[in-house]
Amino acid sequence: MDSKEFREAAVSSIDEIVKYYDNIEDRRVVSNVEPGYLRKILPEEAPETGEAWADIQKDIETKILPGITHWQSPNFLAWFPSSSSFPAMLGEMYSSAFTGAAFNWVCSPAVTELETVVMDWLAKVFALPPCYLSTGPTNGGGVIHGTASEAVATVIVAARDKYLREATAHLAGDEDAREDAMAERRGRLVALGSAAAHSGTKKGAQIAGVRFRAVPVRAEDGYRMTGDAVRRAVLDLRARGLEPFYLTATLGTTDTCAVDDMDGIAAVLEELSSPPAPHPPPAGPAVGGEIWVHVDAAYAGAALVCPEYQHLAAVLGRFHSYNTNLHKWLLVNFDCSALWVRDRRHLIDALSVSLAIVRNTHSDAGLVTDYRDWQIPFGRRFRSLKAWFVLRAYGLDGLRAHVRKHIRHADVFAGLLKTRPDLFEIITGPRFALTVFRLAGVQEGDAAAALERRNALTKAAYDAVVEDGRIFLSSTVVGGVFAIRHVPATPFVEEHHVRKHFEVLVEFAEKTLSKA
Repeated sequence: MDSKEFREAAVSSIDEIVKYYDNIEDRRVVSNVEPGYLRKILPEEAPETGEAWADIQKDIETKILPGITHWQSPNFLAWFPSSSSFPAMLGEMYSSAFTGAAFNWVCSPAVTELETVVMDWLAKVFALPPCYLSTGPTNGGGVIHGTASEAVATVIVAARDKYLREATAHLAGDEDAREDAMAERRGRLVALGSAAAHSGTKKGAQIAGVRFRAVPVRAEDGYRMTGDAVRRAVLDLRARGLEPFYLTATLGTTDTCAVDDMDGIAAVLEELSSPPAPHPPPAGPAVGGEIWVHVDAAYAGAALVCPEYQHLAAVLGRFHSYNTNLHKWLLVNFDCSALWVRDRRHLIDALSVSLAIVRNTHSDAGLVTDYRDWQIPFGRRFRSLKAWFVLRAYGLDGLRAHVRKHIRHADVFAGLLKTRPDLFEIITGPRFALTVFRLAGVQEGDAAAALERRNALTKAAYDAVVEDGRIFLSSTVVGGVFAIRHVPATPFVEEHHVRKHFEVLVEFAEKTLSKA
């Protein structure tokens, strides 16, 4: 494909993408193909000779789109949004054109420097404490990762190495002995996250080779992790000779968008933290060191673009790291997860590996940032470009309007649910545009039997809605309750769509309960 053919193919592709978006509401939201559908309709071998673009493009509609779930549809209400916008698509296009591994500054100075500028912009947009700025007082700064799970795994590794370095500082003159001591101590390390935290923390602990323990949450606390629960978990682990070194706190949990008790958690951990003991006893209580706290705000953190939510940022200066996904609710196409750390040295100490082939005078002189040392992969993409395009194209006013619109839609939806107490019961919310609810039920028999019956009825209605295909939601289980999640936060959803969602839910709730 030469440049002329590329121009023609690009124009044709953009026309097709625009048509797709203009008519996305007409498509069934979730794909209903059978597993293995694509292998049955594609050739067994790659083509020996090149094909015309027109022939390739035809296969998008006939072969690929049947297997696509339409995340940008106004009737997509599942999980959390993975938002898209045309400015971000243009950013991806330019990034692809400028492609390179970008593992250090000299690879493409603009890739590094734009990321630093954009991350500082965003820190100010979200009213993060100054410690997270690249020019702040604590040697902090931001970096763009692919996902929140990647960010969590990265900071767990940094927290692990920080803890072990501090615990073995007395062996600094004997590196063999220090390495042995770190290996022995690693087996007692425990990463913590609430029972409502995303599974990324457990996976990150597996990657880091440490244990994971969940901190219980309760319905009476709004399914948020409290300082008292953290205290009990930490003291219990230490009493067993284990060493908790890391905690994920969540601003907007996956199930219900609960916000953990940040002030309570900070106060408890400041009280319980001290330098790790150099010679922990082989049995009996362990003496604790500082516990790294990471705040995962993958979805709800986008709301901090609005001043009415920025009070949530004040406590973040008491923690070590924070991240939010721009690709969930802020119109930057997947993937783009913004991570900030209070002290970048902990990332660099844990993840920096020097190779002679990548050395250069700018890096050796300490004049530039090499973001490969802030992440697990070596190479990296030019993700900041699409974020920069979105910030400039929408402006902060446009992004605030985007978030507030969805919060209003969720208020409308919750209000509609309340008009039918014979059909629905709200469990939590609306919080950050998420409402969690279940079907109403007749109280009969003992409490356990009644709960089981209501769960079965709610699941039956949910399954019927998904099978119908007009709207697509996700479900969850909180406190033993099977519940349905409604998140009207895709870019094109409007109030009339939300009212349609309610009508569909009423239809299937009535059918389900009539058969009960």
